[in-house]
Amino acid sequence: MTLSNDGGAGLARAHKRFDQAWVGFAKTPPFARHSELAPLLDASMALLQEPGGVALLYPHAIEFDELDLFAGSDWAEPATLRPELVSGAFNDKARIITVELLSELRILAIAEGRLQHPGMNSEQARGFLETVLALNLPRLFPRHDEADRVRLGKLARAITHTLQFIVERIGYASVRDAVVLEAESMLAQRPILVHNICHMIAELGRGETESRATPLFDALFRPSAATADDPGVARYQAHLSAMTPAELEAEALTLGGHLNATGLASSYHAVLIRHLRGAAPTLLPTALALSSTGRDALLSYQELVLRLIDEAVFPETAQAVYGLHALLERGALYFAPVPRGLWRQIVHPIREDVQARLREVYGPAQPPRVWLLSGLIQVLGQPLGIGQGDNPTCQSARALSLWAQSDPGYLLQLLLWATRDGEIAMTFEGEEISSKDLAAGLAEDLHTELDPISLILVPHLDRIYAEMWRRVDDRDEDGHRWINPEFHGWWVQRGFAICVDIFSGAIVGFEDFIRRFHANYHPYYNGNQPVIFPQPAGIASTTSSGEFVGWHAIAIQRVGLGPSGDMRVYFNNPNNEGRQDWGGGVVTSVTGQGEIPGESSLSFDQFCSRLYLFHYDPLEQGEPDAVDAKVIAEIAHAAAASWAAGRDFS
Repeated sequence: MTLSNDGGAGLARAHKRFDQAWVGFAKTPPFARHSELAPLLDASMALLQEPGGVALLYPHAIEFDELDLFAGSDWAEPATLRPELVSGAFNDKARIITVELLSELRILAIAEGRLQHPGMNSEQARGFLETVLALNLPRLFPRHDEADRVRLGKLARAITHTLQFIVERIGYASVRDAVVLEAESMLAQRPILVHNICHMIAELGRGETESRATPLFDALFRPSAATADDPGVARYQAHLSAMTPAELEAEALTLGGHLNATGLASSYHAVLIRHLRGAAPTLLPTALALSSTGRDALLSYQELVLRLIDEAVFPETAQAVYGLHALLERGALYFAPVPRGLWRQIVHPIREDVQARLREVYGPAQPPRVWLLSGLIQVLGQPLGIGQGDNPTCQSARALSLWAQSDPGYLLQLLLWATRDGEIAMTFEGEEISSKDLAAGLAEDLHTELDPISLILVPHLDRIYAEMWRRVDDRDEDGHRWINPEFHGWWVQRGFAICVDIFSGAIVGFEDFIRRFHANYHPYYNGNQPVIFPQPAGIASTTSSGEFVGWHAIAIQRVGLGPSGDMRVYFNNPNNEGRQDWGGGVVTSVTGQGEIPGESSLSFDQFCSRLYLFHYDPLEQGEPDAVDAKVIAEIAHAAAASWAAGRDFS
């Protein structure tokens, strides 16, 4: 999935605002410039938040010192700055972050020889920036960490955009291995959106003959002998047309191997799939790296699969190849409503406003229908790869994931309503709620770095969710008790447990809360009953130092023994970045502990230490009294040392 990088109207507005602020600052006499500094910093931040904004601002970096932008501040002399302090500045207030980012751009100008500065030469400037990048590596990737999203909001975008701009100018040499490790860790989770990762891989592999990045670079740009010189899709198509059956089979096997190993599909892979669809359809299972399960699904629904290839698989939507692989492997087509719903979506007209939205975000390289169908294939194939992006919409992202897993027919119906009617409807306590005329929900300004299905559905879902909250706002208990089952689906258990008083914030009945969670979810205390349908739950999101930042929606996927024999909770985090450091040694795992791609996991006790809300079956009592009091005490201590610190605790 490729997002449009032209920035659109938002970039144009931000650029105009910055130009006006810059002219105002530059024309003001030096003794009075302080009054114009705040508008300039605010306009700079607005521009840095937009894709492409850093490139528009950077030419002014050579004038920062000339106009005394840093005069009288801690950033006045670059030679006195310390790269290890930059991370702290990135966690500060908006204008401090802005000044820090402008300072990095000034140092980049020194590193590139565009600016001469006493006390810092180009080599020293490059070394400074390389250290900054190494110490802030996670920010190179828009990981949408919940703590950063809550504390920084849109500011995090500006940090990521600026660091990415810097690393592309000075090169990846000093952080190459670390960036590759980051890319590998993110790809292991099989996210739907991989464009940022692909961009990094392209930069890493440029000019390199052999490095740790080579397997990823090869998967995208030279996945076979026929593409070794990256010939372009037109020449590759000619190569395919001239291949013998044996050569085609070898090509399918090679590209399928890359797909399975990395989760990445190159534009060449899309060309191959389209070619095989007509010339050698019996090789499609090999090219799609299908197991016997996926092969059976393809054979059972071959006409539909071929039509999906025709309609949705193109070089610009190459990642849909992996989505198709996942769709067939998980047997989603065996849900009776899914093939019918897909056929309907293929032929049904799409509203003009929906088409315009898709064109705006994904660009004109393919028609809106192609973007929509390719995204639908991925959402149905990769339900754990759905992410909320940089939006406060974890509830809606979680709902999409739950429906894609447990009720994909309903998801298809919602999409039809949204693309045909411009609204969706849900029933809440016997009354219908339509999204059509509702006020904006939590995401008044939706960040559009989303998959196409989320892009279209989340605004509707967000408004309906907010309306449900308005209807329960005056009740004496937490609204999730009523909203979660009605918003997410009938499979959400009706029992409801929460350990936080919603009015005072105090911790109440914590021991009973933890015992009940064990009795309903821990196999040793619930009669070894598995989690049948993923269940919504709430965790207290904390920083890496354990400080509370907010409540966050996740879904408990399953509970079971990990490879090392410890009982673990496997859950889906709609941040679409499962690696989280929640402080106190509570660090989520995404690989190596038995996780299915897209799952996060924690030991059972660590998960309990951050849990504040869950649903359960009230008719399944389990054995709450059998839980060791020492275990309860340790969990309570871990909670009290982090998110529950300073709260009344009982």
